[in-house]
Amino acid sequence: MAQNPTTHGRGLTRPPHLRPGDHVVVVATSGPIDPQRLTAGADVLRSWGLRVTLAPHVLDTHPVLGHLAGTDADRAADLQDAWLDPTVHAVICARGGYGVHRMVDLLDWDAMRAVPPKVLIGFSDVSSLQEAFAQRLGLATLYGPMSATATFIEDARTAEHLRRTLFDPAATTVLTSPTAATLVPGRAHGVTAGGCTHVLAAERGTPAARPSYAGGILVLEDVNEQPYQLDRILTQLLRSGTFDGVTGIALGSWASCGPLDRVKDVMLDRLGPLGIPIIWELGFGHGPSSLTVPLGVPALLDADAATLTLELPALADRPEPAVPAAA
Repeated sequence: MAQNPTTHGRGLTRPPHLRPGDHVVVVATSGPIDPQRLTAGADVLRSWGLRVTLAPHVLDTHPVLGHLAGTDADRAADLQDAWLDPTVHAVICARGGYGVHRMVDLLDWDAMRAVPPKVLIGFSDVSSLQEAFAQRLGLATLYGPMSATATFIEDARTAEHLRRTLFDPAATTVLTSPTAATLVPGRAHGVTAGGCTHVLAAERGTPAARPSYAGGILVLEDVNEQPYQLDRILTQLLRSGTFDGVTGIALGSWASCGPLDRVKDVMLDRLGPLGIPIIWELGFGHGPSSLTVPLGVPALLDADAATLTLELPALADRPEPAVPAAA
């Protein structure tokens, strides 16, 4: 199957930004969805002026494997049908968990490549899908909050940053947070890539895994992985060449990963010898508040200032609708 590797100088194709009245579909790609959270998240999206459709199988649970939101075929069909629907402007994943690895190869990538680009939003387990979108569609995606999660529903800053990224992306080109700090000083240019570390490690050797992140800025975060487990994950990524040629790293949240000072020690031990700038705790991922970070966009990482500045907005300009001429 044809693939579209990142062009590191200019990034991937950016889909157009949203407008009030646009149609979005919420899909379940991974774990089962809480119905109350699904409703609450959809209400937030509707409050932004979006038309929201819930995919047909979004509340399914796999008949045997209770950790999956429905069958692999149904989860893939919901995503693909939404992507191919010409009325849909964005597809929002409801939550993470586990399951994308099982359904990503069931998608008809040729058909999905043939339609105009649109926005994909998700993080955590969705990293696997975002890797495939980068490789097979050449498309930038948003590593951002999912609509049926507590952080999106309960943290106003998280929801507002996603809203501004979707509707006014030029206003969200400088990414930082109160927790952001210098881990290794310096500045670097590159195209953003990455995601959840244990998901990226699981992608190595699969058709969706890109051969190299050379020339890119990696954004990395995780949840529920103890320091020794993060050590193992990073070591595997290092040994597989994942970090070869990377220009800089922005680290996000490490929720429930043990004492943060021990997590920081692991990061310095494993990533410090790369000799590239690294930001600690930029403020994206599984934390109680989360920034939306585009994957596939050229950026400047300034570890001294603890900022990641996008050199292009996360989403592309969109022509204003034509106004009918007066009779």
